[in-house]
Amino acid sequence: MSEYHEATVPNQPQRSRAVFSQEDFELIRVAIAHYLQEVEGKREAVKYSNLYHRLGRIG
Repeated sequence: MSEYHEATVPNQPQRSRAVFSQEDFELIRVAIAHYLQEVEGKREAVKYSNLYHRLGRIG
């Protein structure tokens, strides 16, 4: 009887695995900090600065 029940229960979607580890976030943050020096004074610097700070909240 349990074999029939298992066959009729729809498969539950599995939780996706994380793409980045905590260490990856720190590496990305360091790279962005370096790039911020390259784009200093340009319009895009604000977007990278915001990204840098968001990544800081993750780790």
